[in-house]
Amino acid sequence: MEALKKQAAAFLDAKEDRTAEARQTAAFFLVSGIDLSAALKMSDPEKAIVLARIGRLMRRERLKGVRRNWSYDLNRHIALKQAYDRLKRSRAANQ
Repeated sequence: MEALKKQAAAFLDAKEDRTAEARQTAAFFLVSGIDLSAALKMSDPEKAIVLARIGRLMRRERLKGVRRNWSYDLNRHIALKQAYDRLKRSRAANQ
């Protein structure tokens, strides 16, 4: 019975991870127009270009927040940061 509980917990954790990944991918695409799954499959030089683009988007978003602009969106900022970190980890793993 204990093994069944462990399997159920592992299944629910995996399901939660897939849901979070899908949410992050959709949010990132809406913010930047870049498909995150395609960006993760790119070569390192292409990833560097995408990382630079995301970095510029994050700087813009950060400036909006600092200036208290009406169009600043914390969720957009978080989505950019999560995607940036994920691409950076992917790039570091390949090196």
